[in-house]
Amino acid sequence: MNTLLADVGGTNVRFALADTAARDPLLTATIRRYRVADFADFSAAARRYLTDQNARPRHAVFAFAGPVGGDLVHITNHPWSIDLSRLRAELELADGLRAINDFAAMSHAVCLLRDDDTARIGVPAPAAVGAAAQQTFAVVGPGTGLGVGALVAREGHVDALSSEGGHLSFAPRNEHEIDLLRRLAARFGRVSNERLLCGAGLVNLYSVLAEIDGVRPDVMQPEDITARADAGSDPRSVRTVELFCELLGAVAGDVVLAFAAWDGVYLTGGLTPRLRPWLERGAFRARFEDKGRFAARLAEVPTVAVLHADAGLLGCAARAVLDAGGRPQRAPVHGAGA
Repeated sequence: MNTLLADVGGTNVRFALADTAARDPLLTATIRRYRVADFADFSAAARRYLTDQNARPRHAVFAFAGPVGGDLVHITNHPWSIDLSRLRAELELADGLRAINDFAAMSHAVCLLRDDDTARIGVPAPAAVGAAAQQTFAVVGPGTGLGVGALVAREGHVDALSSEGGHLSFAPRNEHEIDLLRRLAARFGRVSNERLLCGAGLVNLYSVLAEIDGVRPDVMQPEDITARADAGSDPRSVRTVELFCELLGAVAGDVVLAFAAWDGVYLTGGLTPRLRPWLERGAFRARFEDKGRFAARLAEVPTVAVLHADAGLLGCAARAVLDAGGRPQRAPVHGAGA
């Protein structure tokens, strides 16, 4: 029996089915994406998907972009609230419903990522999950918000650590960044890392740099900034993207220290593939390793960009395999020998 999967963000909700008995459990042909704004609630979106697929699963794993605990889930960047008991009844999930944080799902995805799902940033890529008796991997993802999680592997058992680490306070490193903090604090009061390191964070950085330059910023969307930076047509957009990657490196290094994630960092989220060239050639690694007495240790920690388009659903599939009593393991690259 297939499991229903959902990755619920602030902008989009993605659904799929998983076959927990398969080596590659995420059934990619069943993936569908809907805009959150097009539905009154999550239940309506899920019922639409099940109707479209003519599917009647009995078990589900749903990942939500917000804290998960208790029976009521609130989406951080969208007004949806989900009553899990009511949802289970409405969707007729007789074998249960597991709700997890979206970055717990991203962390579980590490178990199933193949080499062609990632791109190395700097030092060699992390070893596969299970290659050592004890491993800890960090997951950091700029997208609609800034997600932070971790995957812990101990003696063949794996579990994900949920967190709201994206809301930790921004820690400036130099006078320029102190000026950024001061100006952002005038707008927001407390300044979290998410205020700088997400789609809206790109816009915040651009507008503050314009303010420092004494000009009125253009009305920009995140994709406008990255497009202008890629084209080299706007020096301020270039500075914005470069600074974004530096600060992302600093935060990723902090997450390694917080989780003791010496086995590697996976950069995920919607912005990571878009910014991959800037991460590879910019100061991301320099700021990642700039940790004082731990600099030498950080220099040995792998960092990779996740290129899988539906890593959240992949993580939900891995969690579904665990719920079924299995052990999620990365499948061979398609076309490669077994």
